[in-house]
Amino acid sequence: MNCLDLMWDAVLVNGHVGGGRKVDTGLNVELSPSHRAATGTEEAMLQESSTDEKKMERGSEVRVQDSTEQKLYKIANELLLTERAYVARLHLLDQVFCARLTEEAGKGLFPVDVVRTIFSNISSIHTFHCQFLLPDLETHMGQWSVSPRLGDVMQQHAPFLRMYAEYVMSFDQAMELLRIWTERSAPFRNVIQDIQSQEVCGSLTLQHHMLEPVQRLPRYEMLLRDYLKRLPNDDSDHSHAEKSLQDISMAATHSNSAIRQSENLKKMLEIYEMLGEEDVMNPSNEFIREGHILMLAARNSAMERHLFLFNNMLLCCAPRFSLAGHRFTVRARIDVEGMTVQRTTNEHHYHTFQVSGKERTLERTLDLQASSEQDKEDWIKAFQDTIDVFLQKNETFVSASKEVEVSMEELGRRAPRWIRDNEVTMCMKCSEPFNALTRWRHHCRACGCVVCWRCSDNKVTLEYDGNKVNKVCLDCHAALTLRANREERGEGMEGGHSRGSTPHLPISIPTLSPGCEGLV
Repeated sequence: MNCLDLMWDAVLVNGHVGGGRKVDTGLNVELSPSHRAATGTEEAMLQESSTDEKKMERGSEVRVQDSTEQKLYKIANELLLTERAYVARLHLLDQVFCARLTEEAGKGLFPVDVVRTIFSNISSIHTFHCQFLLPDLETHMGQWSVSPRLGDVMQQHAPFLRMYAEYVMSFDQAMELLRIWTERSAPFRNVIQDIQSQEVCGSLTLQHHMLEPVQRLPRYEMLLRDYLKRLPNDDSDHSHAEKSLQDISMAATHSNSAIRQSENLKKMLEIYEMLGEEDVMNPSNEFIREGHILMLAARNSAMERHLFLFNNMLLCCAPRFSLAGHRFTVRARIDVEGMTVQRTTNEHHYHTFQVSGKERTLERTLDLQASSEQDKEDWIKAFQDTIDVFLQKNETFVSASKEVEVSMEELGRRAPRWIRDNEVTMCMKCSEPFNALTRWRHHCRACGCVVCWRCSDNKVTLEYDGNKVNKVCLDCHAALTLRANREERGEGMEGGHSRGSTPHLPISIPTLSPGCEGLV
């Protein structure tokens, strides 16, 4: 019999139970001295065990507390370290790239406005982070052992992060201008290449560095969410962290679409480095899928190929040897417009399908073999989805661009009907696709068409607006300029029409739903 059994026997024999109550057992038995000693020893052991458990619980609480504080410090320190690196990147963009290009532009080698448009408000962003946010983060982290707080400093500066909207909104146009002037101007290109060759650039292009500001706000948001998740609810810094997260999330919401565009652009840069194809870098291109595949040729021979599928074209490439890594040569370029895809059967090859479409003006058919049946189905789905999206956008464009006759007498003398921005997906003059956030849409003030910034870069005076100068599309600019010149010479339009006659100019005017007239 062990000590616990003896203790329980003693309780029963003496008639006592827990709580001090006594049970009449009819027996009155005294425990022997040896039994009493054993009972005392067991009680001491139980008390000691209970004390040890309490110590272990307190130790566990201390370890949990230490672990939480360490994680909070780690998050705050990561924010500081990444902020230092980010400020260095901003310095490179503002004080090196922008400054050098501005200096060369001052010599008349290329327009200063081009440099200003490309770098947008990068100087203001650099000043804010370098002179305000980073120094305050340094100060707070230096006092972390006394006052471990991150939310208050971020709340103080979060409202100023709204300045990123301007940079993000102009990012797409900046990339396009950068591409155009790199091709057009040797001095412009030489400055960029000279800086990119320096160690400070880390073997990255200017485009890669310019992505950093677009990606910075989501980084703040991610770190603050992690910080709040680990911060106790009763901590005095909790409300500050919540408010700063709200402000940063609001600023980041406007750039989420641009983030997707920047990720797409980063992929485009990688593809450009593999192909060397300039038109891959067109901001309207969207990467869909890539992968290794076999192309079937005459006599059932198979050749290795690599496909790059975009929203508007397919590039079929052949691998070529290069010490710099994977490189490819474009062998076929098929437009998504008019493209078809279908499953095929081949007695010599499995998992085959066929892609047909136009390469320039010629019909081209590719007989392809995937690595597996699943790979084949994935490719077919990617092709079909891309074709469907293209057709849907094109139908929207066509329905919005129905031809109507516009009286030359009314053009510029009467306010046009405008189409809603979200009813068109591409420029109604050059068919350049619009992106969800970063592609500017403009209305021609003469005919009401929705056009891109390039097609709206013309100005004339319009009678209906008090002869004020307004932006118009290329067609209207040409027509109104011609009319003005002929009227100055006293001539009628179209070889003798007087002002009272009504010749018509075939300009695409969007068809509006009832009640949409006059929308701005």
